[in-house]
Amino acid sequence: MIPEIFALAGQLPVRRLGYGTAQLTGPGYWGPRGEARDAVAVLRRAVERGVTLIDTADNYGPSVAEELVAEALYPYPAGLVIATKGGVVRTGPDAWHIEGRPERLRAMCEASLRRLRLDTIDLYQLHRLDPDVPMAEQLGALDELRREGKIRHLGLDSVTSEQLEAARELTDIASVQNRYNLTDRASEPLLKLCEAHGIAFLPWFPLGNGSLTRDRAGSTDIATAHGVPADTGAAHGVSADIATAHGVSPGQIALAWLLHRSPVLCPTPGTGSLAHLEENLDAVAVRLGAEDRSRLDALS
Repeated sequence: MIPEIFALAGQLPVRRLGYGTAQLTGPGYWGPRGEARDAVAVLRRAVERGVTLIDTADNYGPSVAEELVAEALYPYPAGLVIATKGGVVRTGPDAWHIEGRPERLRAMCEASLRRLRLDTIDLYQLHRLDPDVPMAEQLGALDELRREGKIRHLGLDSVTSEQLEAARELTDIASVQNRYNLTDRASEPLLKLCEAHGIAFLPWFPLGNGSLTRDRAGSTDIATAHGVPADTGAAHGVSADIATAHGVSPGQIALAWLLHRSPVLCPTPGTGSLAHLEENLDAVAVRLGAEDRSRLDALS
């Protein structure tokens, strides 16, 4: 049986297939994507379908995604875990810089608390480690916020295995977020480390920024523009064949593979479409056989 639940830090149980909010913002993660009522409808439907992990960030918009989460879901139902991120300042579409000074991290966290209408953020993730600020100072600032009750658990985004090990020497780490999907497994060593320590791995671009949802190989402009390796025709062919055999979409196969791949993988695919949301969440019902998994595993 595939475990449907993962306990963040051994304490907060969440359904492993969550929802990410980046696609509620406009091109380059700048401004709103469309009408607020549409985003609100998607967020509410995600929770109606049983999603218990909402992943957002202060720089999506910026501020737009967090405000939409609060508008749609506050007061939050019991058991809903809100994860957000800080440490990146967005200055325009696809334009951003890293900011890890302790005083700035504190200001970002407190601003997120206000926008989300929370007293405590369940999972606060450092969006990027600032190479110009010692790790101990960055994590120390977040640990101080945790001691004050403003953060429950800490996570890291886009780190190496060595950085995770160094961070664990300084404080408890509940999660990591790195790019990882069916055809992009550069973070496989980090995944193994997370398994060894019971750390949640929230893969970003779990659908290859849309490249893994196509039936066959096609344009890779969107994927390569975001640093995602271009998919091969063979990979698309295998995924499409397995999808056809199961009567589902290639995107559902990509998500199902993640859920089968490791019990610590907690994908949070994002979309602004109700139809795509339903499709993504239906992936939990897809059961891949040993031969399916073997063929998909070989696509790396």
